[in-house]
Amino acid sequence: MAGLLLLTPVVGFLLLVLVLFLLSGIRYIPNNKIGIVEKRMSGRGSIKSGIIALNGEAGFQPNMLRGGLHYLMPIQYAVHVLPIVTIPQGKIGYVFARDGKPLPPSQTLASNEKADDFQDAATFLKAGGSRGPQRKILREGSYAIHLAQFVVIAEERVYALALDKAEEELFRRMATLIKERDGFNPVVIKGHDDMLGIVTVHDGPSLAQGQIIAPTVGEDPTNVATYHNSFQDPERFLAGGGMRGRQYQALVEGTYYINRLFATVELVPKTVIEVGNVGVVVSYTGAVGTDLSGEQYKHGELVQKGLRGVWSEGLMPGKYAFNTYAGKVNMVPTTNFILKWNKSESGEHKYDENLAEVSLITKDAFEPSLPLSVVVHIDYRKAPLVIQRFGDIKRLVEQTLDPMVSAYFKNIGQTRTLIQLIQDRSAIQQIAGEQMKEKFAQYNLELQEVLIGTPTSGAPGGQIEQILTQLRSRQIATEQVETYNRQEVAAVKERELREAEQRARQQAAMTESELSIVVQSNQGKADLARAQQEATKIQTLAQAEAEKVRIMGEGEAAKVKAIAGADAERAARVGVAQAMAIEEQVRAYGGPRFQLTQQVMNRFAEAIQGAGVDVVPKIMIHGSPSGERGGGSSGNVMGSGGRTG
Repeated sequence: MAGLLLLTPVVGFLLLVLVLFLLSGIRYIPNNKIGIVEKRMSGRGSIKSGIIALNGEAGFQPNMLRGGLHYLMPIQYAVHVLPIVTIPQGKIGYVFARDGKPLPPSQTLASNEKADDFQDAATFLKAGGSRGPQRKILREGSYAIHLAQFVVIAEERVYALALDKAEEELFRRMATLIKERDGFNPVVIKGHDDMLGIVTVHDGPSLAQGQIIAPTVGEDPTNVATYHNSFQDPERFLAGGGMRGRQYQALVEGTYYINRLFATVELVPKTVIEVGNVGVVVSYTGAVGTDLSGEQYKHGELVQKGLRGVWSEGLMPGKYAFNTYAGKVNMVPTTNFILKWNKSESGEHKYDENLAEVSLITKDAFEPSLPLSVVVHIDYRKAPLVIQRFGDIKRLVEQTLDPMVSAYFKNIGQTRTLIQLIQDRSAIQQIAGEQMKEKFAQYNLELQEVLIGTPTSGAPGGQIEQILTQLRSRQIATEQVETYNRQEVAAVKERELREAEQRARQQAAMTESELSIVVQSNQGKADLARAQQEATKIQTLAQAEAEKVRIMGEGEAAKVKAIAGADAERAARVGVAQAMAIEEQVRAYGGPRFQLTQQVMNRFAEAIQGAGVDVVPKIMIHGSPSGERGGGSSGNVMGSGGRTG
């Protein structure tokens, strides 16, 4: 019993030690973390190469511990607890395999055609996964990745286990490179930016000698094996025959999750062809086609669209996703444009920025500089021919049109004096326009108009300016003489006008006077008629009065006779004497009728004079050089006679 009692503390101690030992092998893994198991001892020994022990050797085991309690022999195993890889929404994560087959010399990224499961290290390695950066990327989400086998480079951190300094430097450089390429974000091309994505692939077979652009592959969505969905699936791109280098296929508006270690994207503006222009494409890539320019026109290759050379059909106004690394688009104006041979002026198109005035030598040995303007039009259908022949419009202007136009006007200048050159400008313009149209047509151009400016000497105060000043002074003098002549003619016309107006006013006065005379004459006739009527009336009254006087005279005579008879005796002798005297008087005055008529006329004249009636109208005539009415004189043609009695 005593011995049993002595063994009890020992057993208890051993049991305690066993329990503590056993407890030390329990590991708890949170749900948001993983446990990487490292085997310290193994009967299979250590792994010969690599990092992951696929066959139970000592080293990092391919299987991971997930959330929960796990028991591992503490002496044999070590557990590394690490966070689960998390890629935020809208971000991209890059995977680097630390173990696997070495990369082939022609590859820059490891293929994931068969080994694409980064959450199962054993499966990845058994499927032939290669070490190094992987083609497959991680999209947003959480991943339980074996961080001893894989290193995940995210924007915020690098997920890895037990990196030495060399590895830390390596992944730091990788992260910097990816960030420089904006590789942690998808490629986003917005519609309103009018941008185009030019893709350069950094993996796959190289281009053949002489090629500069990789051809388009994998565009058919129905072909699942090769459709790479705009370079987002590198494996399908390569399976479809994709090649390393700058790609002909470009990216348009959209969002693209592209591995920037596999391919980089350069954003360039779209090709915009404004209204009034046509785009002539010179393609640097494509198959060699048949020249469409004809046997008589050999200035390069004019080919169909899509082939190498100058495309026979131009691009009409609009926006195009044209890869400018695969070709060049030459803008050719289809509206009229002006070329100015003038140093101080140039058009908006800048085709004439190197043109200067044409230096002439005139017939009279002057050396003026002649500014010119030429209006040109290019048919949009002939634009490819122009580009094929000259390369671009500016080269056409400087190397062809400038020498041709300058030579033409130099020849013109030699046939005319300076004054003729100035005075005959209109005729020269017309002739030049007609003759140069044929020359321009030879270059597939349409000449619309030629405009000639004023010749100059180039230096202020030169002889040409002096001549021009003299010509201007002469013209001014001529114009002044013409002005004076016209003023003189105007003065004569004005004088004639004034005289005509004076004559008209005088004629009007004379007409008025004549009318006044006629009116007054008619009025006098009326007054005369009235006077005659009055005279007739008076005469009748006088006759009646005379008859009355006669009768009264006879009565008086009878009375006198009676008285005389009574006094006859007394006055016999007196009466006889008076009778004899009266008889003699009557005899002397023509008798009793004449005496009566004389009395009547005296009464008629007294009546007219008393009434104030002019038998003949009074006429007043006025006249002066100014045509104004002035005073005059008036008088009676016939006045009233004096009374007789």
